[in-house]
Amino acid sequence: MIRTTLATSDHWFPRLVRSCRQAVNNFSVPAPRVLAMPLVWIVVAIRSAYYFMVRVFVCEPFFKAYCTSYGRNLHTGVFLHWVQGRGRLIIGDDVSIDGKCNFHFGARRSIPPTLTIGSNTSIGHGCTFAVNKQITIGRGCLIAGFVSMFDSPGHTTDPAERAAGVPVPDEEVRPVVVEDNVWVGWGSVIMPGVTIGKNSVVAVGSVVTSDIPPNTMALGNPARKFPLPPKEDSTSLSKPV
Repeated sequence: MIRTTLATSDHWFPRLVRSCRQAVNNFSVPAPRVLAMPLVWIVVAIRSAYYFMVRVFVCEPFFKAYCTSYGRNLHTGVFLHWVQGRGRLIIGDDVSIDGKCNFHFGARRSIPPTLTIGSNTSIGHGCTFAVNKQITIGRGCLIAGFVSMFDSPGHTTDPAERAAGVPVPDEEVRPVVVEDNVWVGWGSVIMPGVTIGKNSVVAVGSVVTSDIPPNTMALGNPARKFPLPPKEDSTSLSKPV
């Protein structure tokens, strides 16, 4: 009631309150560059030092503790990745797993589920890997943010079995393979049983439900496949038409 009166009344006091509030909201101070830039440098230096300490002494050791094996120069961001379940996490050299990613390992298989990430591969923030058997990512891959890969539908499609908590049948758990030098765009989904061939590109937001041959662009939901154009010979550009 008081708030409504202050906001709508034409009485001098509510109008004064509104004017004061507007003045506070509009208040600003000048920032001469000669004074502001040293402040910026100080803040950036403190922030960089803080995040360096968090990454090197907290986040990276935490993630490495989950790895079965990892190579040189494994780097994470400044968030703790979420790892659930027990599985084998095998990582090569010079791998970057940025931001906060989710790693889920199935618990109802006799063979430990395995996620393998090849050397020189980069994985962006918000990616999800749900592994019941095996997901393999090759060397030199670029996995953008919020990509999802899973080798199982997660639950059986039979309603009675699903209600009873029956695990997914073994035949519905199919490994995922991403070969070398593949670029998977932001928000894409890689379905169970898919193999993405070497040098291929999965466009932003695509849902890949079947194998992608090497040197192919996958685009859409479900993803359609287009051969990547060969690199144009630079010598041909100088030839007269």
